[in-house]
Amino acid sequence: MDSQWIVVEAEQMGFDACGIARATALETESAHVEQWLEGEREGEMGYLTRNKEKRYDPRLLVEGTKSIVTVLYNYFPKQTLGDGEHFKIAKYAYGVDYHDVLKRKMRQLLERIETQTGKLENTRVFVDSAPVLDRAWAVRCGLGFIGKNTTLIHPKKGSFFFIGHLFLPLELTETGQVLTNRCGRCTKCLDACPTGALEAPFRIDARKCISYLTIEYKGKLDHIDPKSFHGWMYGCDICQDVCPYNRFALPNLEPDFQPSEQLLAMKENDWKTLTKADFDTVFKHSAVKRAGFEGLKRNIEFISREN
Repeated sequence: MDSQWIVVEAEQMGFDACGIARATALETESAHVEQWLEGEREGEMGYLTRNKEKRYDPRLLVEGTKSIVTVLYNYFPKQTLGDGEHFKIAKYAYGVDYHDVLKRKMRQLLERIETQTGKLENTRVFVDSAPVLDRAWAVRCGLGFIGKNTTLIHPKKGSFFFIGHLFLPLELTETGQVLTNRCGRCTKCLDACPTGALEAPFRIDARKCISYLTIEYKGKLDHIDPKSFHGWMYGCDICQDVCPYNRFALPNLEPDFQPSEQLLAMKENDWKTLTKADFDTVFKHSAVKRAGFEGLKRNIEFISREN
């Protein structure tokens, strides 16, 4: 099987980048994760401490895996929602839940590969839903470098991308060259983080991160200054918005990622008086469901205190 054929096929399907790496243990990367976990910076995300062996070695997660095909898929929007001050949602959640969209497209890529190889056994598609070090494999595949804000940055396209993987039982030639960090002396992301979550270059304390606090954290927010959230009620894009590499970001062309008419129509009072029925309508197929109605309502009430 020709690796370059897969890369070209993926790009023709609309993926923004594709690379292939040999399935091996991620020894250096796993050491970094272990060091991060020792500081308990994961907060309540207990799933990060489970199945670690499988997270660090894809061959333990899916038996027979020999190669990893990794893709990037752009979610940068054509327009920013909200008034720019309050009730802001992270750009990745504007449209249909990315897990569903990207998995569907990756299964289509797998089907195309199988037209060349025949039906393959023990193949898996992963999109942020299993013990996989997503950014590490994207780096191994040559699709970008890890920025000081800990996101994956494509040097020519920015960082507003979803990452997906195909685990394949095929011996494929590696296509990418690992990119070293290209942030230079820039510290815009660290300087812009309003809660101090980016405590040092390449090191984030999730317990202080607005994205974590508005999505994963289920407790009360009484110990936090609501002004520090800068109006974010679900997720946060601050450290990406200020990144110079995102001047290269282009609007995505995926119909499923466009915000619905209901979401576009939401105004300040609509958010403040949000009901469960409203939530179910506006976020019917959205990743915002991860926070749930009660979680989003908590966030809305919290950021409303700063007014």
